[in-house]
Amino acid sequence: MQHRGISFLLLWLVWGHSCATAGKVNKHKPWIETSYHGVITENMDTVLLDPPLVALDKDAPVPYAGEICAFKIYGQDAPFEAVVLNRTSGEGVLRASGQVDCELQKEYTFIIQAYDCGAGPDGAEWKKSHKAVVHIQVDDVNEFSPTFREQQYKASVTEGKIYDSILQVEAWDQDCSPQYSQICNYEIVTAGTPFAIDRNGNIRNTERLSYEKQQSYKIMVTAFDCGQKRASEDVAVHIDVKPVCKPGWQGWTRRVDYEPGTGSRQLFPKMHLEMCGGPLSGVKAMVELQTNHIGKGCDRETYSEKSLQKLCGAASGSTDILPTPGPSSNWTASLLTDSGRDSDLIYRFDGRQAANIPGHVVPQNLTDQFTIATWMKHGPSPGLRAEKETLLCNSDKTEMNRHHYSLYVHNCRLVFLLRRDFSQVDTFRPAEFHWKLEQICDKEWHYYVINVEFPAVTLFVDGVTFEPYLVTDDWPIHASNIDTQLTVGACWQGGEVATPRFTQYFHGSLSGLTIRPGRIETQKVISCLQACKEGLDINSLESLAKDIKFHFNPAQSVLVVEGEDLDSINSAMTKVSYINSRQFPTPGIRKLRITTTVQCFGEDSCLSIPDVKAVVMVMPPSEPRITISGSKRLVRPASDLRSPLGVAPFKEVHITSTVIRGDSPSGMHRPGVTELMHNLDYCDVLLIGDELNPERESLEIHHSALLGKHLDATNSTSGLSIYGVDSMAHYEQALRQIRYRNWRPATLTERKFRVTCSELNGRYISNEFILEMSLLHHSAPVEHANHMAAPSQFMRPVHHPLMIHSFNSHMSGPAPPAATVVIVVCIAALVVIVVIGVYRIHATHQEGSREDEDEPKDCEMDWDNSGLTIIVNPMENISGAQAVAEGENEEYSDEDEEEEVQVAGLTSTDSDNTDEDEKEETSRVTKLKWDSCSGTY
Repeated sequence: MQHRGISFLLLWLVWGHSCATAGKVNKHKPWIETSYHGVITENMDTVLLDPPLVALDKDAPVPYAGEICAFKIYGQDAPFEAVVLNRTSGEGVLRASGQVDCELQKEYTFIIQAYDCGAGPDGAEWKKSHKAVVHIQVDDVNEFSPTFREQQYKASVTEGKIYDSILQVEAWDQDCSPQYSQICNYEIVTAGTPFAIDRNGNIRNTERLSYEKQQSYKIMVTAFDCGQKRASEDVAVHIDVKPVCKPGWQGWTRRVDYEPGTGSRQLFPKMHLEMCGGPLSGVKAMVELQTNHIGKGCDRETYSEKSLQKLCGAASGSTDILPTPGPSSNWTASLLTDSGRDSDLIYRFDGRQAANIPGHVVPQNLTDQFTIATWMKHGPSPGLRAEKETLLCNSDKTEMNRHHYSLYVHNCRLVFLLRRDFSQVDTFRPAEFHWKLEQICDKEWHYYVINVEFPAVTLFVDGVTFEPYLVTDDWPIHASNIDTQLTVGACWQGGEVATPRFTQYFHGSLSGLTIRPGRIETQKVISCLQACKEGLDINSLESLAKDIKFHFNPAQSVLVVEGEDLDSINSAMTKVSYINSRQFPTPGIRKLRITTTVQCFGEDSCLSIPDVKAVVMVMPPSEPRITISGSKRLVRPASDLRSPLGVAPFKEVHITSTVIRGDSPSGMHRPGVTELMHNLDYCDVLLIGDELNPERESLEIHHSALLGKHLDATNSTSGLSIYGVDSMAHYEQALRQIRYRNWRPATLTERKFRVTCSELNGRYISNEFILEMSLLHHSAPVEHANHMAAPSQFMRPVHHPLMIHSFNSHMSGPAPPAATVVIVVCIAALVVIVVIGVYRIHATHQEGSREDEDEPKDCEMDWDNSGLTIIVNPMENISGAQAVAEGENEEYSDEDEEEEVQVAGLTSTDSDNTDEDEKEETSRVTKLKWDSCSGTY
């Protein structure tokens, strides 16, 4: 074969030489094979090609034209180069020009062409061969050792059992070829262990293990690839020996930490029920969240009762019988309060406390429709025959002992008494309504609502409706002129006894006791008022198996899960979660309890599963810092206070809230100061110093400023209170709309206000923002024939040097006749221009202006009490005055700043504009504004 190739090559050269001598130089293109296949070992540079790389040219042996000068490679990022070894014979070699790594790329494909040397030494008229395809395969080298996928492995076995596979270890190899990348063998390195491993990595025990003999084993395992290269590091396998199986829940932790604001948190992500291989036909698991020690039975919003009713959409008009003690609600000051309830206002009655409700607070217009609502916590009454325990009672104040209406507990029965007057009915009518419920004496918090639509009375307990089991009738009460007394915690006995006193004391706790006359509460509002903000939940309901049944109690504190398949039950239990929707939840422990019933085929219960007891630890929330800021000093003319809308002292107030976060264990929050958005439930604006005198001053907010917001307001001689659960932005807007008026401010020089805001009924209190408002009074006016010539306290004359110099120049002698004429003409022209300008301004303002109900225009000048002094330079050019008069058509107004007027060098600026923010505006040139508060001119 080799001789035949040499002979063919010689014939080719002879034929080519004859053709070349017969015709033109470099007549033919080089020739190469159409395809090549090569092999290269990774990390080497030599490529073995089949067939060898040889290029032939028919122009041989003609110099240059019959020689091969180059091989060129075409391909994207092909790390190869072709080199000519012999130009005459056309032999070449293919080698790597860069790194060739099998793990990065196993094969390459590219194009190669051969080029002859052309017609002469300069390479002119060169020719190239056709394109040939080159396929290169990269051979792998066993350069990597096997590596285990885990740093260590853990498993557990039950004593006394032989396992086919306890666990499987797995190693892998980075080499690219099947020979070196596959793991062909595993081996246990630790000697003398009762375990074996197969070539797939499955570990099994070779003898029965005993928990008493050894409770855990640690063995070292290595791996070999098919090139018999050993793993770089052996792996540790820990096998724990468990005692004989005991049915029960496994894989749960005793404590689950809950970070506020994280939504739903899984409680048992790895929980499963161990049945020890026993057959079963059904499993029923009940998860109970115990929150009785939190607030009023669970984590609820701790806003005031009025704020909660506003938040839930209840109609206004309810009377709070147990408000926070204060100047206007001092009847609750003597009652015992439970202070450890996270700002939740709870009153505790021990059988010795009661309070009389003032007459001006008691609803006087109870009709056939009204609602009584309260939170109550009550236990069994002591003694064999318990006495009545009165929550609320309206009885005769003196002379007699008639109960007009009352709500009391007697022998764990709730009774509502309603006696009508003869003026309303004169027949035997329902008077006492009795309910016997377990909730009344279970020592737990419950929300009771009594809706009266006489003669029907309905009781709601925690949002569930209960009809009375007993209704007794009675005659109406005869009309009399005896006053009644409303009491809480007992009933007032003012007649038929030597000394009026309380009787039928209540033992228990009350909160949020309200009476709403004239209407009943809706089911939606009742559910909202008693709703828990924490409870159990299930993540991904759609992923539950079809055979799983579950249901919650109304408070979502109890969840029952039922199923027939053990795997389905285990999957459902891993989705049980805890959720708390409050932005600032009550921190502390919530107990969890899981009770399980297992049913076997043909039996009611076959296995006893121990109860699971765990806790949810709600972590303390980051406490917000509520800051009220703004201008702390305000200067206003006393005349502004007499205007119909008065002064808005808090136009620049701002409310912000920040929290300082530390590193949380879950990594949810980064440390630093963060601005926080949350609700507020009240802002109080109180006066420092003397209280309001209603005969001459007022502090109020218009009802329209509260429209579209969950806000309401009350005022007194101490100040004004805005309440309701709403955003900080809405509270900020409301504060800015507060108006202070004083229609007789002659003796008043200043007023101080203190503003504080709260979230969660005083749990978080803002700083005390103090605003001092100073008043500027006009000096006594001097009588002038022309008011335009009287100087104003808030307008100062500006004298030009030229005018002063002119006056000084002619002080000693009379003015020349020509100068006198010029002065008279200038003054007359100026007066005409000013009158025309004033008229145009007034006409324009009357057409285009409209009084803003939120920001009334302040009267910058009091034309009745003071005048305007105009000093004219006689030598001033008349055209300057005309230019100013024309410029008066432009108007600039700023409702938050005092105005400034400048006419031809005459400047008038209100002297009360002393705030720091307003000082920058004193250089503005604006038009004098004339409106209805300017008086007659």
